[in-house]
Amino acid sequence: MRKNIHIIILSLLFSIVLWVSITMLNDYYTTYNFPLKLVDFPKGYSSAVEIPKDISVKLKGQGWKLFTLNLGVLSVYKVSVGKGRGKKVLNLATFLGENQWLSSVVEVINVQPNTISINVERTRTKKLKVIPQIRLDFKQGYGLAAKLKISPDTIKVTGPRSTMRKLKSILTNEIMLNELDKSIQKEITLMDIQGVTYSPDKINITLDVQKIVEMNIDEIIVEVLNVPRNREVVLLPNKITCSVRGGIDVIGKLTNDQFKATVNYRDIIYDTSGSIQPKIILPENTTLLFTQPERVQYVIKRYK
Repeated sequence: MRKNIHIIILSLLFSIVLWVSITMLNDYYTTYNFPLKLVDFPKGYSSAVEIPKDISVKLKGQGWKLFTLNLGVLSVYKVSVGKGRGKKVLNLATFLGENQWLSSVVEVINVQPNTISINVERTRTKKLKVIPQIRLDFKQGYGLAAKLKISPDTIKVTGPRSTMRKLKSILTNEIMLNELDKSIQKEITLMDIQGVTYSPDKINITLDVQKIVEMNIDEIIVEVLNVPRNREVVLLPNKITCSVRGGIDVIGKLTNDQFKATVNYRDIIYDTSGSIQPKIILPENTTLLFTQPERVQYVIKRYK
């Protein structure tokens, strides 16, 4: 009985394969979308006119040919711009000969859109700053310990003059990074702009992610600046405490002499409250939470 089951299963499989093979020899109609790419621009020229990213192609062919076309790597439908400048109307169906990967396998019934309009104009190259579009989400208690690093932060951009006049910077494609709890490096692509090319066409970002901690720095001397020779300013108190936040590797290396607290004599002269708030200069990659005290009193002594 068990042998009979095996024979039945093999017979069914053979019948299915035979049926599929015969069926796939029949002709069928189907529609595929293919990426569209303009090529063979005159040297130093491009087009700023927006064109469809994809074209819709209705095809006729044997089932197995259509099937293998669907399984293959998605090919690009290339359209040659050719000689000449200025405005052009290109009939997409006339470029089937340049896309033998498609026309030699199946019959092309029609291409949509049928035509596209472009404007071939001279290109211009300039250096532009890269602006990353990044959304960051950190694990609880973590954050950036330093400013985001971009390499390179400026790139060479080449495109039609009408487009280049409007470009002031280049955006990256938007990315989202979640649950960050350690430093990472990541490669990011640049936003696609019609007729524009980049050199390089990718950038690298470095994120210094650390555990975020807080620390108090005591006994910071407050210095009075620009005091006239016949004046002396006594501050009460003349030392303050700063509370700061930052990455654990940054905070752990802080020393008192990395902080500077100052008040300007001119600000004291114009003050009417009897106390003044020191200006705090912090070490790099730290954030001030508060000072204690926030304001200091002063006494001005005059000498003849």
